[in-house]
Amino acid sequence: SLEVFDGRMEPFEESLHTARPHRGQLSIAADIREWLVGSELARSEKKHVQDPYVFRCIPQVLGASRDALHYALGVLETEINSATDNPILLPEEDRILSGGHFHGQPLALALDFLAIAMAEVGSLSERRGYKLLSGQRGLPPFLTPEPGLNSGFMIPQYTAASIVSQNKQLCTPASVDSIDSSNGQEDHVSMGANAATKMHRVTENVKTVIAIEWLMAAQGIAFRRPARTSEKLEQQLSAYRKLVPFLEKDVFLQPYMQTARVFVFPK
Repeated sequence: SLEVFDGRMEPFEESLHTARPHRGQLSIAADIREWLVGSELARSEKKHVQDPYVFRCIPQVLGASRDALHYALGVLETEINSATDNPILLPEEDRILSGGHFHGQPLALALDFLAIAMAEVGSLSERRGYKLLSGQRGLPPFLTPEPGLNSGFMIPQYTAASIVSQNKQLCTPASVDSIDSSNGQEDHVSMGANAATKMHRVTENVKTVIAIEWLMAAQGIAFRRPARTSEKLEQQLSAYRKLVPFLEKDVFLQPYMQTARVFVFPK
């Protein structure tokens, strides 16, 4: 999408990100530089000074989400290597202690945090796709050769927009809720299971949104030919084109959206 939109590469330079060295931000910027090594499109002369935030701030936004993932993984690693039962047996001390290790608050908070982080990945992806359809920077409206006669990729953008809106609702934290049971003895609970199921739904939704962005970007890059992207991305595009053709006219797009999802996120 960055190359299809004729985005600048300066926002991803290492020297820029060392001034604000969040781990995720640094790694996302490095990943983008690696994916675009040798790209003619990336190094082409630009006519604009700055790009919209959804392109220029990719390292900052996705980096924060990657940091949230690392935090959640750290919580999970501690949890799966812990005794989470009650009571706890301490044979070295010859004691049995009743406590609260069963409480799921650490996981619930981490999963709520991760759901929010994943939703932001989807939101950024949807907005990038929207920009590709906007008819800016030499691209035809809706990425179709005959806009007006054909609606192009308008409906996939509707789909992505509805999904990210659903994610916003799913990101209401489960961990702020509680209800007592057991005659008031169990009077505070984490709702961690709800946090987990919501996070899973958000993640699956985001996969679909990213697949739709890929569908659009693969169409859009045809309008930048004969310039080529990096060898790594050209190989991906070549493999993808064996499954989904360049679309000259309107067709039923749901099968292609599903194909794109399987291509980007193979099982």
